[in-house]
Amino acid sequence: MAKRMADAGADSALTYWTDANVYTACSAEPTTFAQGNATYALADVVPTFDAIADGDTSGRKRGIQAKSGVVVDVSGTVNHAALLKSGDSTLRYVTTTASQAVAAGGTLDMGAWKIELADPS
Repeated sequence: MAKRMADAGADSALTYWTDANVYTACSAEPTTFAQGNATYALADVVPTFDAIADGDTSGRKRGIQAKSGVVVDVSGTVNHAALLKSGDSTLRYVTTTASQAVAAGGTLDMGAWKIELADPS
């Protein structure tokens, strides 16, 4: 029996996860909006996204664009990134990042990455 995922379903998930207006660099994995927005947040910026497109190997993807010169608010070690929506206080997506020590008042470059949903196999 074949498996199939409609592009519209994957696109809906990608749209939800990236319907975010806050992109934070965090010192630990946030599991709530408050943690991603304040408790673990070391720096924040407004995210920008690539258009939803076919995945690199299958399925669908959406890229999160790099941000450079993001001002660091709190000193610490960045090891996670989070996408949040402030309008409804939701944590939309979390990923790991390369560990990087940052100092308050300095700047941080947040690299590009993507969310990709592969076709079922």
